Amino acid sequence: MVAGLTENNKNNRISSTSVNAIRRNEKIAFGMLWAAAIITVLVLIAIIGHVLINGIGHLSLEFFTQEPENMGKEGGIFSIIITTVYLALFSLLIAAPIGVSAAIFLTEYAKEGTIIRLIRFCTESLAGIPSIIFGLFGYVFFVVFLNFRYSIVSGGLTLTLMILPTIIRTAEEAIKMVPRSYREGSLALGATKWQTIYKVVLPTAMPGILTGIILGIGRVVGETAAVIYTAGSSLGLPNSIWRPGRTMAVHLYTLASEGLSKENMYATATVLIMTVLIINFAANKLIKRLVRI
Repeated sequence: MVAGLTENNKNNRISSTSVNAIRRNEKIAFGMLWAAAIITVLVLIAIIGHVLINGIGHLSLEFFTQEPENMGKEGGIFSIIITTVYLALFSLLIAAPIGVSAAIFLTEYAKEGTIIRLIRFCTESLAGIPSIIFGLFGYVFFVVFLNFRYSIVSGGLTLTLMILPTIIRTAEEAIKMVPRSYREGSLALGATKWQTIYKVVLPTAMPGILTGIILGIGRVVGETAAVIYTAGSSLGLPNSIWRPGRTMAVHLYTLASEGLSKENMYATATVLIMTVLIINFAANKLIKRLVRI
């Protein structure tokens, strides 16, 4: 009996030691996670703060409304902002419908098999290809082979190929997250498959789909390499989609690499950051409203 009590005491001590070790390891893990999160936030604040401190003082109404002059050393960025909007809208108007439609087909209609797995593998592979490869492809195919030349069309189609994999994958995952009971309930009430997708599945998955589109917008606005090879870097307002133009990211790269104007460089970077932040803020508000609905 004494031996049994001794054995129980040993087990209790071992159990207590194990619990203490688990708690200690848990505290260490949480500490490392908090440290990583704090470092990430501090780095982000440092980058944005540095740009804003050096650039916000050079912003003015003239900077937004005037054309760039003397290779960008002077003047504003009016035509550059317009070109950025042109490229973003052009690429999204093509990529969003195709991407969402492809996601609907892969999740709702296609049967799992070798071909579908191959399509998903290709989509994931395209999402990881460097942008310079897309730029070279766009230059060879759109600019040279199809003779679109340096233009909004060439740049927009190239950017469409870049953001299409992201939109497809995020939309596909968002549609998969819709409970199966939603579909079954709609079909049980007499709705067709397409009516179920259009009126039940897509509205429920819309926050996730918008997330993919937001990521696409961010990549389009901040892209440099692919745009230089396809849309060019010409200053001035393009009078049609068949003319070249310069986006804010390309303008920022040109000012920084050639050392043309430090003031305009920081001011352009500030406008670029503010544009991305505004897009993300507006999209988050829209997503929250859709979730409440």
